[in-house]
Amino acid sequence: MMREEIKRAAEAIEKADYLLITAGAGMGVDSGLPDFRGKRGFWRAYPAAERLNLRFEELANPVWFDENPHLAWAFYGHRLNLYRKTVPHEGFYKLLEIAEGKKDYFVFTSNVDGQFQKAGFDENKIDEVHGSIHYLQCVEPCLDVIWSAEGVEIVVDEESFSAKEPLPKCPHCKKIARPNILMFGDWKWVDRREREQRRRFLDFMDRADGSLAIVEFGAGLAVPTVRMMGEDISSAYKAPLIRVNPRDYEVPGDGGISLPIGAKEAILKIKKELEK
Repeated sequence: MMREEIKRAAEAIEKADYLLITAGAGMGVDSGLPDFRGKRGFWRAYPAAERLNLRFEELANPVWFDENPHLAWAFYGHRLNLYRKTVPHEGFYKLLEIAEGKKDYFVFTSNVDGQFQKAGFDENKIDEVHGSIHYLQCVEPCLDVIWSAEGVEIVVDEESFSAKEPLPKCPHCKKIARPNILMFGDWKWVDRREREQRRRFLDFMDRADGSLAIVEFGAGLAVPTVRMMGEDISSAYKAPLIRVNPRDYEVPGDGGISLPIGAKEAILKIKKELEK
């Protein structure tokens, strides 16, 4: 059964002129990144958060940059350091080979880790719908601007789960800076970079009408942004949706293709099938 679904997925991709890649946190699991699935999954990645009895959605909130910036930067500083050190798994590179064999491709992702760019995907063909940890903004914000986090180093005391001074500051007003990420209950996210990404994404979708395949990796149900986008586009464009997810693998309707395995395994198997 799995072999047949892999074959169907490869055939759908091969027939399409354009490829839309959508990805959630599960895409990076094979690289060693946590997917924060449930509070227990989050606490396994951040034991100090369990001591504080804070769940992911509570800690990923801009209020902490006002109330306890050292705690806020302990969480985001640890993630920034983790994502910088992480090497994208082999599946990223094989997926890029598949994508570059098409007329064009685009990536729509809720991930903020920059792993697609690190693997060589074109920066101008990625929509990071929740922003990127590799860019910063003012906590206010005092201006509608963002800047690169390159060169910013965050030292985290793991025992107390507190970031050490100096914390990043806004270069304009000198208040605390924060990652340019859309957080829960966030009304201060500077979305100018994502707006430009979205414009390029919509341009791609205009070109892709009529010959598109969608392949989704590791997009869960807790924050269903990616799943809903893929399903809506699949319905509107009559495009096959290939859903890769070891847990939440159900697909709507009769035309979807479900692969209940991890991202890396799925990509390698699809690539092997395409090479036959």
